[in-house]
Amino acid sequence: MRILLACLFLLSLAGCAQNPVTGQQDFVMMSESQEINVGRRADAEVRKQYHVYENKALQDYVDRVGQRLARSSDRPNLQYHFTVLDSPEINAFALPGGYVYITRGILAYLNSEAELAAVLGHEIGHVAARHGVRQQSAAEAANIGLTVASIFVPEINTNVGQNLSNLLGGALLSGYGREHELEADKLGAKYLARADYDPQAMIKVLSVLKDQELFDAEIAKQEGREPRHYHGVFASHPDNDTRLKEVVGEAKQLTVAHPYEGHNVYLQQTVGLVFNDSDGEGVIRNNKFMHATLGLALTFPQGWHVQNLPSQLLATSPQGEAAIQLKADDKPTGTPADYVRRMTGTNVQLDTQDIHHLPAAIATLPESMTGVVYLNSKAYVIQGHGKSRAAFDANRNEMLAAIRSFHALSAAERREARPLVLNLITARPGDTYARLAEYSPLGKNAESYLRLINGAYPTGEPVPGQLIKTVE
Repeated sequence: MRILLACLFLLSLAGCAQNPVTGQQDFVMMSESQEINVGRRADAEVRKQYHVYENKALQDYVDRVGQRLARSSDRPNLQYHFTVLDSPEINAFALPGGYVYITRGILAYLNSEAELAAVLGHEIGHVAARHGVRQQSAAEAANIGLTVASIFVPEINTNVGQNLSNLLGGALLSGYGREHELEADKLGAKYLARADYDPQAMIKVLSVLKDQELFDAEIAKQEGREPRHYHGVFASHPDNDTRLKEVVGEAKQLTVAHPYEGHNVYLQQTVGLVFNDSDGEGVIRNNKFMHATLGLALTFPQGWHVQNLPSQLLATSPQGEAAIQLKADDKPTGTPADYVRRMTGTNVQLDTQDIHHLPAAIATLPESMTGVVYLNSKAYVIQGHGKSRAAFDANRNEMLAAIRSFHALSAAERREARPLVLNLITARPGDTYARLAEYSPLGKNAESYLRLINGAYPTGEPVPGQLIKTVE
């Protein structure tokens, strides 16, 4: 272990550079020009995985806010690129070299230009402090150091040694993740103040993330699952409570004489913003999935949690013991029966009846069920499985019903499959989120959603004359 640490130390001496934020020497294995090239190449990959949101006015607005902050950063001479991605995820991230991304998903939950600036400022902080470069350098150093050390310490090549090496590397990089997130929060607050925004907006944004965490706990209780919250020593990000405490302390030290909030200006930019799934991804209404572009629909069991992921559609039973997934194959060969047999085995018993006049085949195994339906030259594979045979048996009929619900989209469904969008109304006396939820297409959690997107979760109510966001 001493030799391993010595190797890592020697590597650290070989690649030090001055940090643009702190002025101190950091271990890096990449020049600024290399950093920019890495970011440019990665940007092309991001654009393949995520589509750019097609709203030039919104893209230009986000870029103006981002450039204003970038000029106030510790690396003002770097060329920054700000892009809104067409994703319902509540997320923002940055790549080395000045590439910053924000999803339309998180834009729906912000309520002022200052809050938008806080999100972008945090990501600019990552770029300014070269967090991505430092983390990649740490990963490379760990790999090189372990390789060198294994020459002198053969035990590292054993399973136990490899497990220890993986643990040490994971701990190192997770430590970087926690440290960098907190530093980016503080830098973002500083850049807000320099650009004449209220640094307290950083606290509001972190409160938005905390409210999302509380809302997920509410949904998890309905669905009988564990909430998706921070846990674990080696989690890559600090929990939102820790971030709030750190940033509150930082923001209190920063003052701006006349801070710009831009509440109504920002809200006007959100009019027409797609909320949740887009038509290009397909939409989910009351557990019914409809995709206008592909021309298909199917219905998942009521009470199941449905996720529209980039590579698949996934539905999970309330207790999490069973799941159904839908995937597509653009170039199937043979009949649906041939396809299923290739997946499940040649001797499996098949049901080859058409499903809603579409060629199909279904195979049932002890703990899983696979259905293949052909539509418009594509194969749609619908698989249901249980964590155990008992779990599969308990959900078998619901899985079969989901497979048999697959059909070509009707004209009425095509009209229903349009994406939901944000609109603005002026609150009137007597308006409540419960009353507005009665007319919302968001289902049983509409009231909570309306509070979330208007920064009023969990119990806030509209104030007469206030501009508030609705979903229609």
